[in-house]
Amino acid sequence: MASRRVAPNKPGRAGSPRIAVVVSRYNATVTDRLCLGAIEATVRRTGRTPEVFDAPGAFELPVVCDAAAMSGRFAGVVALGCLIRGETIHDRVIADSVATAIQDSMLKTGVPIAFGVLTVDNAEQAEARAGGEHGNKGIEAVEALLDTIETLGAVRDGREKRIGRTLPDKLNSNRTGKKTGARRRKG
Repeated sequence: MASRRVAPNKPGRAGSPRIAVVVSRYNATVTDRLCLGAIEATVRRTGRTPEVFDAPGAFELPVVCDAAAMSGRFAGVVALGCLIRGETIHDRVIADSVATAIQDSMLKTGVPIAFGVLTVDNAEQAEARAGGEHGNKGIEAVEALLDTIETLGAVRDGREKRIGRTLPDKLNSNRTGKKTGARRRKG
């Protein structure tokens, strides 16, 4: 597994998780920007620079992600790639295969792998999701990964983890047994 460090490795805050980022070299103008976003998000949240590994293309992401997950060195892995629709269904076949293989690896190893693989119709959509008007999906993948690591830790340790969002009032009142305001039909 070839490793490329994009930034100097920082040791991180005490207890911060070690993260691996696996990035496809194919469509590098997009995937490099996803990778930079993932690195920045990891450093911001953990104080630690992730270790970055190359994969030749999206199809090879699962085997490198699986190796990183099985190494025991990382609390989580981020898979980054970009599949742009062509004239055939090749992109869909690859996307389905990669998603299934990554999911299988997560279930086999118990190590979360965030899916930061863009599946877009054209280069403009890819650019918009790699730091453009639709944000950076590399950042979003790291955020999802770190939230999942935190939740898995709570489950494994037997501690309660509060959801990081506000639930709708109807759902909140329904959980406490109070009336939600919904009317029952007479019949």
